[in-house]
Amino acid sequence: MNRAFNRKKDKSWMHTPEALAKHFIPYNAKFLGHTEVDQPKGTEVVKDAVRKLKFQRHIKKSEGQKIPKVELQISIYGVKILDPKSKEVQHNCQLHRISFCADDKTDKRIFTFICKDSESNKHLCYVFDSEKCAEEITLTIGQAFDLAYKKFLESGGKDVETRKQIGGLQKRIQDLEAENSELKKQLQVLEEQLMIAQVPPGSSMFSKTPTDIFDMVPFSPMTPLVPLPASNGSAPQPPAKPTEISKDLFGAEPFDPFTCGAADFPPDIQSKLDEMQEGFKMGLTVEGTVFSLDPLEGRC
Repeated sequence: MNRAFNRKKDKSWMHTPEALAKHFIPYNAKFLGHTEVDQPKGTEVVKDAVRKLKFQRHIKKSEGQKIPKVELQISIYGVKILDPKSKEVQHNCQLHRISFCADDKTDKRIFTFICKDSESNKHLCYVFDSEKCAEEITLTIGQAFDLAYKKFLESGGKDVETRKQIGGLQKRIQDLEAENSELKKQLQVLEEQLMIAQVPPGSSMFSKTPTDIFDMVPFSPMTPLVPLPASNGSAPQPPAKPTEISKDLFGAEPFDPFTCGAADFPPDIQSKLDEMQEGFKMGLTVEGTVFSLDPLEGRC
């Protein structure tokens, strides 16, 4: 179980240099996971890692979990592990951090490589399951190493340093984006707390007209009565005009002494009113004493 970096120079590689230098070679595989190892290389090191991850995978399989499928993109810059549907990068293993790669001779479907993590500086062993392409994937990673080493010699080591700087900048950008997202969440929480603090205790954000114990608006002679808005928020309806009553309950027109004329009274009532008016003109009798309404006449 040891391959990839011991490829003989007299044998040709599987892919063209342009395919790995300018593009990438994609492969589909099942990802058993990754685990920390003590050494950056070694056959026994990866064997222990494979046994450990296989045992964990059997436990998850008994619980009904399936082995996740991933897409591998291999180039002279590294090995990317992506979600095959969303194309989201799950792991980006730069080539200069990969220290060992091998396929399992006892299990033709298993291949693995060891990569030094950029954050924790720990060596992690990645294990994959490919039914038909395990050996081919291992050879492709070996070819990418061969091309990257030749490019390193041609550039005098500057290309490797440039890739390291680019990788560091990309990591810094990801950290800043995560920090920016967290700050936005904190700002939103502070704005909500500020809005709550501006509302006085015991009062609501919407003003409400005070009412009495019968839930009625108290009358104030200083302010005109204004119709309250409806409970559903719509505009209040204008008050209905009272209908004019043309007749009373007995079918007769209502009597109004302030608007009616002399011709409006019945004959008998009109004659009595005439007699009363004549009496006022002649004089007024109060408890047997007659007073004259004429100022020229004296008291009788």
